[in-house]
Amino acid sequence: MTLVLRRVNRILLGLLGLLLVAGGGAVLAAGFDLAVPSWWPWYGTSDVLLSRADRLRWRDEGWWWPVVIAALGLVVLLALWWLLAQFRRARLAEVLIDTGDGEAATVRGRALENVLEADAAAQDGVARARVALTGRRTAPRTRVALLLEPYASPAAALTSLATDALTHARTSTGLPSLPTEARLRAVRHRARRVT
Repeated sequence: MTLVLRRVNRILLGLLGLLLVAGGGAVLAAGFDLAVPSWWPWYGTSDVLLSRADRLRWRDEGWWWPVVIAALGLVVLLALWWLLAQFRRARLAEVLIDTGDGEAATVRGRALENVLEADAAAQDGVARARVALTGRRTAPRTRVALLLEPYASPAAALTSLATDALTHARTSTGLPSLPTEARLRAVRHRARRVT
């Protein structure tokens, strides 16, 4: 899901940038009195973006200014939401653990990720492991990426991940469940020569 959001974000940023560059280029071309096509909205240095007639056209209408202000306010709110979404943390900073005595303890998310990575990388056939905690503090989820050696069995790696690393993490934190998305990839290697 986050990969899709990143792609949508990049596409929207690219389109917005392209639109702003095209609009700015049109205004600059007219401002510098460059040769522009006949369909171009501005023709020369004396031309304006909005003529006096366009600016005064809706002034006497009672609905015009509230609609303009509401639309601009909506654009500002959407831009602020988009800006804040860029700084949102994708990873959990901490996991909330019920200690059983009515109190709660917290475990740093990065510490739990490091332990899971070490346990997963210690498995036979795993060259490298990456773990990211997502979700909520009370209901974390994990994303695990395993880089497998050429001789490793994917089924054995998944079984070992589920029975060893994830079970240890779940029981040590006291979490009732730890949903996990695992992605497996093989190490790139040259084919062996047969003689």
